Amino acid sequence: MSKEEKDKHVLELERQLQVKQLQMESLLEVTKAINNNMSYTSLYSIYKFILMAQLGVERFLFYIKRNDKWEIATMIDIDNENDLEISLENELSFYNKTTKLEPNNTGCAKHFNTVVPVLHKNTPLAYTLLGKVALHGSERMGEKLKFIQTITNIIAVAIENKRLVRQQIETESIKKELELAANMQALLIPDELPNNEILSINGIYKPHQSIGGDYYDYIPISAEEAFICIADISGKGVPAAILMANFQAVLHTLVTERHSMIPLVYKLNKRVVEITKCEKFITLFLAKYNAKTRRLIYVNAGHNPSLLLNGNELQLLKKGCTILGMFEELPEISFGETMVKPGSLLLNYTDGITDTSNINGDLFESEHLVDLIKINKSLSPSEFNLKLIEALDDFKGDKLYDDDISILTCKMH
Repeated sequence: MSKEEKDKHVLELERQLQVKQLQMESLLEVTKAINNNMSYTSLYSIYKFILMAQLGVERFLFYIKRNDKWEIATMIDIDNENDLEISLENELSFYNKTTKLEPNNTGCAKHFNTVVPVLHKNTPLAYTLLGKVALHGSERMGEKLKFIQTITNIIAVAIENKRLVRQQIETESIKKELELAANMQALLIPDELPNNEILSINGIYKPHQSIGGDYYDYIPISAEEAFICIADISGKGVPAAILMANFQAVLHTLVTERHSMIPLVYKLNKRVVEITKCEKFITLFLAKYNAKTRRLIYVNAGHNPSLLLNGNELQLLKKGCTILGMFEELPEISFGETMVKPGSLLLNYTDGITDTSNINGDLFESEHLVDLIKINKSLSPSEFNLKLIEALDDFKGDKLYDDDISILTCKMH
């Protein structure tokens, strides 16, 4: 890598660090407001501040549905909303995801560039209409829009939940809360994983309910190195989703700071404790792979041991420490290290796999996974994951899954 390429890469890492730090601060601010049961007005003010001061949104309009009526909750650079001539039902009702508006001379596209919807099933609960969004340096519009979608979902979850609590519709409140949180959670699971001559990765996530506590990620740090992780967060629903969002932001921040493995895990534990006050916990498998040296180092923080079929040798990756968030200081920590042979297969999974039971109460224990990986070692990660799901379905029969199911399978070419 040339000096110019290295300098460019360092600048990109610094940019990513700044973005993740900003996102983490914003999520923590919103989380604190929700936990303190702040008023609608306060939540709208926080949302407005994040969009305007932290994300560079120069013009926006936020509609929320309350008591079956649409109202403008907050806005920036709108002198008179009556002049906008926007019919929500006619102009916005068919948008079900963040969409760039095609320019025309009528309706909302005359005033805004992008629509960000929040839906419960197919029913709209909120819309954010974005005008100009400032970009600085190497900032990317896609990253900003994705985070705006996340923040909008969180605010809408909080507003909708407050409304439902006031009406004492407890069952419906939980249902809508979980579905909206699931939309937010889906944004945190990577939708693009590598599939090239160096590394192929495929992931499957099946929440037990509308939203679960599993999380996996792939974080490239250079052309040769990347972090791979899978985690299981205690609890379900919005609290688990918010903790997941915080954890993802912290992890990305620490990774871009280039900490070595053990200090990185110590810092992760410290932040989890600060966020949860030792009331929630996270099991984690975190690995760093260098495709050039073929060196894999990892820490297993109380998670199910990942399985590495390294050539013909099967290794259980279980070195590490206790789960994160239980102790203010981790009692002890170690890391595992291995040299990976070409064609090796790494299977990461959450305990929903081994906790799957059949009608007789038997569990799909790790021995099943060992047999499966040995028999199907030549398959691609996507093909292997489908085989694993088929094996689980055959094992449990008509019985429902008992927990969240997450699989992240990697092949090192």
